Amino acid sequence: MNDSRRARLILGALLAAALVILTIDHRTGDSSPLRPLRAAGSWLFGTAEQFGGGVVRPVGDFVSAILSAPSAQQRIEVLKEENARLRAGLVAGKLDADRSKQLQQMLGLAGTGGYKIVTGNVVARRGQPGFEDAVQIDVGTSDGVQPDMTVLNGDGLIGRVIQASSRTSTVVLLSDPASAVGARLEGGKEIGVVHGVGENGRLVQFRLLDSTAPLTRGARIVSFGSENGRPYVPGVPIGVIERVELTPGELTRIAYARPFADLTALDAVGVVVEAPKRDPRDAVLPPKEGAR
Repeated sequence: MNDSRRARLILGALLAAALVILTIDHRTGDSSPLRPLRAAGSWLFGTAEQFGGGVVRPVGDFVSAILSAPSAQQRIEVLKEENARLRAGLVAGKLDADRSKQLQQMLGLAGTGGYKIVTGNVVARRGQPGFEDAVQIDVGTSDGVQPDMTVLNGDGLIGRVIQASSRTSTVVLLSDPASAVGARLEGGKEIGVVHGVGENGRLVQFRLLDSTAPLTRGARIVSFGSENGRPYVPGVPIGVIERVELTPGELTRIAYARPFADLTALDAVGVVVEAPKRDPRDAVLPPKEGAR
């Protein structure tokens, strides 16, 4: 009983002292004699709070990361798909730009030469009895294409149509050993015949019929043209002489020319469905390198 009464008296005294201290501290403000004690308490409890937050925060972040992992993975997959679509779009855009450039160049060549053409695409390399170098294109008789029509692209002569169905046609290339095209030297009347020699279409053979006519490296040749423009229309660029062979005593001269058209990488092509009203001569040849 005495201990209980003594405890209550002590507690009452402590409460009274606390009230007095709080009253003095409040009234005196910054000049309070208890300011150092108050600052020490703030530092002690603030440090404890900061330490506790530093310990708890990484744990909370880790738990949050675990909870959000599925959505993060899903977001990564979405970004991957979006990147794939963008890459595909860029590739398609580049292909469209390349094809547009090819078509513009081919239409420009056809316009200069006065050739009426039907445009198409090379869809396959294919073998054909009697021919080694042939391709299939995606235009045919329903588009006005017939056998023995000239085929070109924006760079020059490709070959001729040898077979046509309603939707597709087969074209034998200039590089085929069985191919023969009447040709003429630029700026003159000297004529000859161009034959394919294989070699993946890198070179064709030009046999000049007049053995006395000058024939030099760098000379350019164009198609001479056939009767009624079939199978070959006149004036289509064929190639540039790279090598001249010595043929003493022969009735003809032989040279090898690099075709203007890359016969190993064909895409957009044009079939000449109507020959020009007059021979364009050398008008369709591209400007010489270095010429302004």
